[in-house]
Amino acid sequence: MLPRDLLTGLEHKEVITRLLDLGDRALQTWEVIYSDFLSPPELVEAQQVFKKFTEVKFITYGGYAQAERCRMAIAHVDLPLEPEMLNLAAIDIAGNFLFDPASHRDFLGALLGTGIERSKVGDLILLGEKGAQAIVVPELVEYLAVSLTQVRTVPVKTRSIDLVNLKIRPPQTKEIATVEASLRLDAIASAGFGMSRSKMVDFIDGDDVRVNWKSVTQPSYQLKSGDLVAVSGKGRLAVGDIAITKKNRYRVLLTRYI
Repeated sequence: MLPRDLLTGLEHKEVITRLLDLGDRALQTWEVIYSDFLSPPELVEAQQVFKKFTEVKFITYGGYAQAERCRMAIAHVDLPLEPEMLNLAAIDIAGNFLFDPASHRDFLGALLGTGIERSKVGDLILLGEKGAQAIVVPELVEYLAVSLTQVRTVPVKTRSIDLVNLKIRPPQTKEIATVEASLRLDAIASAGFGMSRSKMVDFIDGDDVRVNWKSVTQPSYQLKSGDLVAVSGKGRLAVGDIAITKKNRYRVLLTRYI
């Protein structure tokens, strides 16, 4: 049985407990056991915990290289484990959204409105006026083909597609250089996202900011090279090289993912 003492201090203790239960099943049955889809913060904690075990191994995959929501496969250390072994499926949600555009929230709301749980749905890929694609657990494909018939006011046709037919767009990026008096989260993030420092503090105070997928509510949090800052509804920001200027200020290179 996998130890539970590693749960102390975790933000997503309930999720990790369920994963540990799956790990126990993998050890007992010598089968590959699959989780539901995990959010990025849950994935970070799960990977930190499972990397400490020697008796089981795991992989995570969400259908394509940049996927944010992924499933975890857990197996005894002596069993083979490859990404293609993960049970994933894709659906196409087609409709004419030219006169009634739908957002990510609209498509997700329509999916959940069929009665399924959020954990059964991976990433959503918007296709503009043509609709969207979604990655889901395979056992729901037939159900969604029958149940998902409308998004907002638009009738849609939902059908199964192969993962290779996902229309993935390379992430759009913008390189930014800023000089700041400190490496405080509010200072660096406000420069990277092009907003006032007070507005960024509002996001931080509202628990809408994560650093390396962990919630940070202190504007004075010190960033470092390699950190990833995510702000709800605004995208992500990668902290690159940091240099000290002659005036003892910090010149920071940032990459914003739009």
